[in-house]
Order: sequence, then C-alpha cells, then structure tokens
Amino acid sequence: MTPMKNTIDILEEIRGRLFELQDNAYRDFQSRLIPTVDPSWIIGVRTPALRSFAKELARSEEIGTFLDDLPHRYFDEDQLHAFIISGIKDFGDTLDRVDRFLPYVNNWATCDQMSPKIFKKHRQELLPSIMKWIASEQVYTIRFGIGMLMEHFLDEDFDIAYPQIVSRLRSDAYYVRMMQAWYFATALAKRYDAVLPFLTTHQLEPWTHNKTIQKAVESYRITEEQKNHLKSLKIK
Repeated sequence: MTPMKNTIDILEEIRGRLFELQDNAYRDFQSRLIPTVDPSWIIGVRTPALRSFAKELARSEEIGTFLDDLPHRYFDEDQLHAFIISGIKDFGDTLDRVDRFLPYVNNWATCDQMSPKIFKKHRQELLPSIMKWIASEQVYTIRFGIGMLMEHFLDEDFDIAYPQIVSRLRSDAYYVRMMQAWYFATALAKRYDAVLPFLTTHQLEPWTHNKTIQKAVESYRITEEQKNHLKSLKIK
C-alpha cells in the first residue's frame, strides 16, 4: 500500500515540477514586465506549460492541498493557482476559491489570467460578487472586478449602469486606472454610441480619459472615423 503524502511533500513535489519547467530567459523577460513581483520569486515557466500542468494537477487528489497553501512562495505557483481556478466547473466552489485567493494576488498578470469559464453560465449570479470586488480597497481585487465586468457585461447583458460604476471609481493605483481605461476602450469597441458620452462629458479622470482614447485608437475594432473623433477629445 502506497503511503499517503504529507502536505510538505505534496507542495515540494509541485514546486519541483515547476523548476523542471523553468526557462531562465523567460524568467528574465517576465521580471521586466511585472515590476510588482520580486524577480527572485519568479521561476520562469512559460504559460502553455503552466496551463498544461494546471489541467493535470486539477485532476489529482492533491489539488486541495495546493489551493489551500496560501500565500504561495513563487509567482509561478500563483499563476498555476489562477489557471486551476479558471477550470473549476462548480460555480459556488469557484467563487469561494476566487475570494480566498484574491487577497494574495499581487500583480497584473495573475489577476488578468484568472478567468473562470463557469462564470459565463452564471452571469446574473456573478454580479453581486463583481460589485463587492470593485468596492474593495485592494488594487488587484478591484482590477479583477472591472475585468469580469468587461468580460461578461458588454454584450447581451450590457447595462449603462455598469460603465457608470467603473467611471465613478477614483484610485491612485496605476493598475486600477489602466484597467478602467482598458474597460472603456473595449466598451467603445462594443458599445460606442452608449459609452462615448463618458468621454465627451469628461466623466473620467484626465489620465484615464486619455489612456482610454489611446487604447481605443489602437484597436482594430474602432473605425477610422471613430478614431479621428476620439483623438479630438484628448485632454491637453
């Protein structure tokens, strides 16, 4: 009979697998892109390998041990955690795991790559959690909330109340303001006529206003005519 592994053995085995997948050049590249993470915390596992490992680990009996081990030691473990959560098939379990993990998210990459597939089937049930996340005082929890509003509520479930909520946010945090701009640039691509007044009436802070225009102008989903009009709205 195979003896049961203890928690330390399970975590060290997972960590060992990550180091086996290490790419030093990619680690150095990532450390330049993610300035909020200490470079020594980055192992350097490429995203496709992490996704593949996440699928494998999600099927194992040891998955709970890893997900309960917070905070993780390495950035790549956080990435692995985000990918595992993204694949959980039960909505309630997913929400619980997201809420437990978000306080430990300390960078834009982990925040943005956590996108639970099950949320698409439970949009209306998801809304209260999105509003809770946006009302948080934690930078990446707010960013995640805006990201989920952008991903799930700009198409058939769009309501003008949602961009109003995002427009009223005021934060000095770069990664919150950047997500606000990303949200409005995407909203312009999908709901141009409805969202344009947020710019024409200056409802965003100047930096976010101009960054929204910059990102929208870079989008292939915005027409040349729309781009020219948006450029005219820049705040000098």
